[in-house]
Amino acid sequence: MAELVKRHEYDLQRFALIPSDGGAFEVKIDDETIYSKLSTGRHAEPGEVENLVAKHIKEEG
Repeated sequence: MAELVKRHEYDLQRFALIPSDGGAFEVKIDDETIYSKLSTGRHAEPGEVENLVAKHIKEEG
């Protein structure tokens, strides 16, 4: 996650890591889920979440 924040530090106004249980790992931007371990049934591949965040920022830009 540190790389994600470092790469997009000027694009992100706020970043929060919210612990949970039950194997949940979800990444949301403005209440839109861009990755969900619960939905995909798998862990994210290396760089996958960062690429999804970059794609979302580019589409919103």
